[in-house]
Amino acid sequence: MKKTAIFTMGTRGDVQPYIFLSKELIKNGYEVTLGSHPCWRELVEAAGIQFEPIGPDIDIEKEAAAIRGAVSNPAMSMLKTMNFVFRIIQESTTEVYEACKGKDFIIVSHSQMGAVEAGVLGIPTVNVTLQTEMIGEKLRPQTFKDKVIGGMIAKQVAKPYNKIRKVYGQKPVKSADEIMSDRLNLIPISRYVVKRNPYWEEKNVLTGYWYDEETEYVPDEKLAEFIASGDKPVILALGAMSFEDRSEKEKLDMFVNAFKKTGCRAIIQGFQKTIRDYELPETMIACGSVPHSWLFKQGKFVIHHCGFGTSAATLVYGIPSIPVPHVLDQLGFAMQLNNVNVATKPLKAKDLSEETIIARIKEMHDGYDEMKKNAEMISERIRTEGGVAEAVRLINEFMA
Repeated sequence: MKKTAIFTMGTRGDVQPYIFLSKELIKNGYEVTLGSHPCWRELVEAAGIQFEPIGPDIDIEKEAAAIRGAVSNPAMSMLKTMNFVFRIIQESTTEVYEACKGKDFIIVSHSQMGAVEAGVLGIPTVNVTLQTEMIGEKLRPQTFKDKVIGGMIAKQVAKPYNKIRKVYGQKPVKSADEIMSDRLNLIPISRYVVKRNPYWEEKNVLTGYWYDEETEYVPDEKLAEFIASGDKPVILALGAMSFEDRSEKEKLDMFVNAFKKTGCRAIIQGFQKTIRDYELPETMIACGSVPHSWLFKQGKFVIHHCGFGTSAATLVYGIPSIPVPHVLDQLGFAMQLNNVNVATKPLKAKDLSEETIIARIKEMHDGYDEMKKNAEMISERIRTEGGVAEAVRLINEFMA
């Protein structure tokens, strides 16, 4: 039995793709260890995956809320998030190194966690990249200007990994590309959403999205009754962007009032601190942790933060959306959805108001039929790709 390990840091959206991949690997006879924040133990083990706690036992919801609340600029928010993740990666290197021992290969997540440690131990790696913008155009002819600017950026990106390399007496690298797998980089995105860049090396493969159906989920009676009692509701699912360090009543008010004025029934996911003492109208209901594989099928459209997971879920389950990106990578995923006409124009978090939400809902209603048709068509195509099975097939080839 071949043994592998995967390490990832961040919110549930940073862990979920690797749960899907781990389950498919286990089904195909691999022994998988998934390492992350201690708070994700229950989530990972409930999926039947061996869990390895990595790093400090932090409250990820509180940390994410604090980072988001500190700055409103998407680029600065992204930078703060990356610094937070890089700090944990650097501080956890000894734990990662120990967890890598005895493995046949390491699957290096989108944060490159585990890449240096695997390299020191001489263990082969497979990479996963969620953002296509992070993949180098190695086959594109480079001008002198490209080389200079590219070299400067690459040097900055490599800094955190060079700090880890220093721990093991390794020479610094000029680019993070040098610690990536030279044989396989899995991109869990559909070719029907993003076209393959002709300047990518052959090792970069669009597999299709990774997901499963959560067929065993049964909603509680209250939620089931609400869904059955009227028109399909709007689903508000801001993911980690609805984590709260403190009550955010003003923000929730914007959405509730906008739903009232546009006549929308709504299911609200998140805002756990605010919702405790918040009186929702009868046309709206709050729900906690409900799988998107079930929830998104119940709605008319989704308002979401456009993290990788929710963006993929809207496409997999064929539902149009209003993207509300908060950080830079979310803006990129929002543009992907808008480009294939399954979503409205992005509504940036800094521009949120009752008026702007109403304007986007109106845009959704005006173009709904076409967006819904496109979402369902792409959903059908995505299902023909078998993304996670394709990823495992490529890993099997890699191991052979």
